[in-house]
Amino acid sequence: MDAKDKLRIYLEQRRDLGESELMLDSLTVEEALRAIGAIGRGQPVSRPAPRENPRENPVAGDDWRAVLSHTAATQETKPVETTAAGIVASGANDELFNSGIMQLGSLEAIAQAVESCTRCPLSATATRGVPGSGNPNADFMCLGEGPGANEDQQGLPFVGQAGQLLTKILAAVNLSRDDVFITNVVKHRPPGNRNPAPDEILACTPYLIRQLELIKPKVILALGTFAAQTLLNTKTPIGKLRGEVHRYHGIPVVVTYHPAALLRNPSWKRPTWEDVQLARRILDSATGA
Repeated sequence: MDAKDKLRIYLEQRRDLGESELMLDSLTVEEALRAIGAIGRGQPVSRPAPRENPRENPVAGDDWRAVLSHTAATQETKPVETTAAGIVASGANDELFNSGIMQLGSLEAIAQAVESCTRCPLSATATRGVPGSGNPNADFMCLGEGPGANEDQQGLPFVGQAGQLLTKILAAVNLSRDDVFITNVVKHRPPGNRNPAPDEILACTPYLIRQLELIKPKVILALGTFAAQTLLNTKTPIGKLRGEVHRYHGIPVVVTYHPAALLRNPSWKRPTWEDVQLARRILDSATGA
């Protein structure tokens, strides 16, 4: 089988999975198929028949794309485009993905590396590293901005008042902290809880990517403006990011408010509940629950 046939089969598989866009010189899947002669110019495009859904829930299909379709049909906002696609983002620098971090074979090894990490100045001011905690085989990941004072002392994420609220939020959709994996964009506390600097984020990114590769979550719940904007490489306000299904290195991402913000503004609890329900539906769709 030559490369042309392999590409045709690959594109057809992507199309049959319901995808219509592919990062290939800005070509859609259909345009790419025509370019290699798999579809004649002007020839009508065959579409796969919609899959029968045995459940009453319209977003409880057998993959997360059903959730994306349902969300697009019920939300008036447009999906936010992100630059990440695939577990290793195109255009990533060689140092990022060829570093020793990407060779770490377990979450325990990552935790040890974080504890002794000096890749950025945060390690000099933090008490200890906070690599993350939870189920190493979790299908559901929660991602915050960075450790706070309590987390810095204990070496565990979300253990303060905001963490207690996060535990209750997860419980509302029948998830415990033992079911999920919780981590942050950066693994050491920024002084005064300031936003992490770009070089600090870059230094910590290999840890997050390697965690994703090892855990293989089915959905990421991004908590707060900074985590969401950093993950999706966008300046779009959180109010416009939430309510949509985004992707980070191929993994569905749902954006919601940080639990600490809910403590200051209880009116955001309702939209947060809607976001977490969406994330739960994606999880159920992906796992067949």
